[in-house]
Amino acid sequence: MATVVVFGAAGRQGMAQVRQLKKAGHEVRAISRRADPFLGEDFGLLDIRSADVRDEASVVTAMDGADAAFYTHPLKAPVSLVEGVSTIGRAAVKAGLKRVVWNTSSWIPDRAGDAFSYAGNTAGINALWRTGAPATVFGSVLFMDNLLTNWAFPYIINEGRYVYPHRADLECSWISLDDVAKFMIAAIDRPDLEGAWLNIGGPQILYPPQVAEILSEVVGRPVKYDPSTPKQFGKNLCDAFGEEMSADERAQIEPFMEAFYTYNNDAPHSPFKVDMGPVLERIPIEMETMRDWAKRQDWRLTNKPRPPAG
Repeated sequence: MATVVVFGAAGRQGMAQVRQLKKAGHEVRAISRRADPFLGEDFGLLDIRSADVRDEASVVTAMDGADAAFYTHPLKAPVSLVEGVSTIGRAAVKAGLKRVVWNTSSWIPDRAGDAFSYAGNTAGINALWRTGAPATVFGSVLFMDNLLTNWAFPYIINEGRYVYPHRADLECSWISLDDVAKFMIAAIDRPDLEGAWLNIGGPQILYPPQVAEILSEVVGRPVKYDPSTPKQFGKNLCDAFGEEMSADERAQIEPFMEAFYTYNNDAPHSPFKVDMGPVLERIPIEMETMRDWAKRQDWRLTNKPRPPAG
């Protein structure tokens, strides 16, 4: 059993990490500055602390006495990706952690010069290695849980539309956030994964109309694929945050998401598609399909809080 510090514990990805760490019997130290970090989900007694990546000393203090740390860089981060992972790496060395696991939340290029934000993942990995931290990095490419957010869920339930900015023939390896967390947990005690990075996706490669078919089956009424433009998607995502997102943040994030999905639709190397055969040979975990994941979700409209996007 390990004590694991989860940075960004209040986000969708962090909550899945907390959930799976608890299920696996590990001790969790959740880092969050929110009064109710888990949107009503009951994880039992947890050690909840605050830390700020702009203050390295606070990060070292948060890690003191722990065995490992999980890091997910937030969409609305106060520092750049390279600054964030560098602080985590330096603090981990000072605190004597056995492992840092960083989830990039997107594809990691396997060659120099790949465009757009993916190049930032390469820069972040290099910065993390240079801190000397014993780290493992996972590039998780596309999340099933995105369909539960405020920019996807209402369209599915209210209008029978699966709205996403993907070309209808775009191949995607959707992965559940709980499976991402399982990969991260597997890395804690694997010496062979120190200094490694791997892209991870789900066990199936699906086209958008196939996702709509699965949703129709599980929701119990027709859901059609209705592709949005990348520009409209950027607006929808920012709208989902409401007053949580400032005008300055919106001015940066909305065009970023438009350009991001324009790139992904046209990129020759399929950033959302992963051959999971070699990955599962190296890290054999049982993964859930989109259908299995969808069946365990609550597709009713309720007043239950739901993460807006990140």
